[in-house]
Amino acid sequence: MDTVFPTVIPHGRTARRLAWVHLPPLVRRAVEERLGSPVVETMSQDAGFTPGFASVLVCADGSRAFVKAASTKAQRVVAEAYREEARKLAVLPVDAPAPRLLWTEDVADWFLLATEYVEARAPHRPWTEDDLAASSAMTVALAAALTPAPAPALGRAVDEFATWPALWERVAHPRAAELRALAEQYAEVVAGDTVVHTDVRDDNILLRPDGTALLCDWNWPTVGAAWLDSLLLLIGPRGDGLDVDAHLAAHPLLATVPAHHIDVFLALVLGYVAASADQPVPATSPHLRAAQAWQRDVIDDWLAERLGWSG
Repeated sequence: MDTVFPTVIPHGRTARRLAWVHLPPLVRRAVEERLGSPVVETMSQDAGFTPGFASVLVCADGSRAFVKAASTKAQRVVAEAYREEARKLAVLPVDAPAPRLLWTEDVADWFLLATEYVEARAPHRPWTEDDLAASSAMTVALAAALTPAPAPALGRAVDEFATWPALWERVAHPRAAELRALAEQYAEVVAGDTVVHTDVRDDNILLRPDGTALLCDWNWPTVGAAWLDSLLLLIGPRGDGLDVDAHLAAHPLLATVPAHHIDVFLALVLGYVAASADQPVPATSPHLRAAQAWQRDVIDDWLAERLGWSG
């Protein structure tokens, strides 16, 4: 096992979300009309780092759906993110391992979206080998389903990550210059023709009873190299002490990626999470910066080990 990075982040309880009773009556009526039955039970999904409404709704007829809602006035950024997620879910092929979009609706100044209910759980924290294997199989299947990219309207990773190398200017690190030099080589490394999720973490993974997994929260997909999501998945397990280098060496996508390319992408992501962790803590997301700081420390250690740096 690798070094374990302790954390006091309350996994699965990181979000401060609106409850069903907090939604305006007009919005609740609209949801029930679309669902076709009154809501009799709600289960807030409190993982993640956004304050919008996100709950599994159980209806009187026994049906279930996962519904998100945010005010376009009071929660404009969240509402825009939900709208963008719905737009991107709508273009995913049916064989992509992601929850299916059911409907969207604008009600007064609220945006609503519903996806199919999935009986599932998040990966255990600390990560286990079994959960990593299931999640890894999912990212491989995802890359297969999304190559070539079925959504030409999506941006390309080369453009989406263009500002990230310069973030090293804001990060205090004894090897900042070397890490920036690595990150600046990103364009060739991230280029590809696969839709990649780019936000693969335990709180966005759904593990079903049959051992298969789905990926949710499609806010930031872009078109890039097929292996990017599979590498991003390994950050959490490595921080929890699993031997991800052995996993990487046997991986159907990652094993053939040049080691230097992996180092470049890790340096790129490290600059982003390090710069983000130094920003003020949002009142609506009290655990966001701590989560980013944890990722920073994990990637920093991993990259130092890969490059043979000490101290």
